[in-house]
Amino acid sequence: MQMDEVLAGVADQIKNFACTYLVDISEVPDFNTMYELYDPCTIMFFFRNKHIMIDLGTGNNNKINWPMTDKQEFIDIVEVVYRGARKGRGLVVSPKDYSTKYRY
Repeated sequence: MQMDEVLAGVADQIKNFACTYLVDISEVPDFNTMYELYDPCTIMFFFRNKHIMIDLGTGNNNKINWPMTDKQEFIDIVEVVYRGARKGRGLVVSPKDYSTKYRY
């Protein structure tokens, strides 16, 4: 629920460079094994039908699988992904380190 509120809250601010889609993985199971979609909250980034990976410092560069509560933090991540994808990079580096040693 927290992530839904963040996504709805930032939709107007990121509408010029990003679209958000909500997908129920139980109704559309085609990509569950390919992208390892098992968590209740997963955010993935795509640009021109290409999966964009993001280095968050967690070791999992494919997706964000925890709920984010700060809207500005999420906007910053989306902006970094957009800029990196426009430059043709398949892996972009997050503006903040989300590894467990810095989260607590």
